[in-house]
Amino acid sequence: MGQAADDTVRLLWDGPTRPTRGPKPSLSLERIAAAGVEVADAEGLAAVSMQKVAGLLDHTKMSLYRYVPGKAELVALMVESALAEPPATTEGLDWREQLTAWAQHLAASFIRHPWLLDATLGPRVPGPRELAWLERVVAALDGHGLSGAERMDAAVLLAGHVRTIAEQARAAGPDGSPEAEFLAALGTVVHRHADRYPAVAAAMAEPGGHDRALDFGLDRILDGLAVLISRRAGRP
Repeated sequence: MGQAADDTVRLLWDGPTRPTRGPKPSLSLERIAAAGVEVADAEGLAAVSMQKVAGLLDHTKMSLYRYVPGKAELVALMVESALAEPPATTEGLDWREQLTAWAQHLAASFIRHPWLLDATLGPRVPGPRELAWLERVVAALDGHGLSGAERMDAAVLLAGHVRTIAEQARAAGPDGSPEAEFLAALGTVVHRHADRYPAVAAAMAEPGGHDRALDFGLDRILDGLAVLISRRAGRP
């Protein structure tokens, strides 16, 4: 692990180093992260900089480095701050109900803070809250005959589906529906060329059932997991 990763681990898991001498720190990691989130929510992740965050906090850029080594560590703190807590494990809910709530809550976090989609790409050190999301999926599937790798892969599969839908929502904008906008753009073309694409035209003409991409995909993923779980249990 490199120095940047070491610094991120320290900030996310151990907290800031408290100086034994000198003036009392005037900032906290929570305030710094909140300022970064404010910038990202308003202008996107690319707009976040140490200079801009420091200015928002009425501090100099150099003074910010006393708390956060650089932008990579700042973004890690922002992710931990902006990502909602995963839904609590509720007694009485089966694994499918738990994972449905998990996916819906994760989608809400991504839609509330679209820049999280960019900030959570690639290999990096997760914070306690982000790791708790993984824990919920793995724990919900524990005891159902799946291997550890399969439980981890299920979390990746679910997160990938949620990310895809959240990306479409981001493209549609805060007031738009990604599926509705796609169907509206498609509708004119299909109507004019229904003879060439009769199956698509017929499907679009059927009432209801649109704008359910998140739930539809989630149900199909969970159906597949249910089949695998039944197979491991020796059920037909």
